[in-house]
Amino acid sequence: MTPEQFMGDVVGDINSRRGMIKEINDRGEGNARVKEIEAEVPLASMFGYVTQLRSMTQGRASSVMEFASYNEVPKNVADEIIAKK
Repeated sequence: MTPEQFMGDVVGDINSRRGMIKEINDRGEGNARVKEIEAEVPLASMFGYVTQLRSMTQGRASSVMEFASYNEVPKNVADEIIAKK
């Protein structure tokens, strides 16, 4: 969840991590309004996310992670992984 004024930055960061936004919902009322963003992001792209999230939202956003599924790695990412070995 993030305050509305940081939503663009948070969504941009999720996209940069190969994430897919599933849903965005409004929560709260008045000055306490926040956006709840549901997304699926590869675990390998999530290292350092909480630190980045707090930095870009002045510590006002929060996150929860849970396992969703196993998916095949895109070919360009697989090629990168293989090249590193």
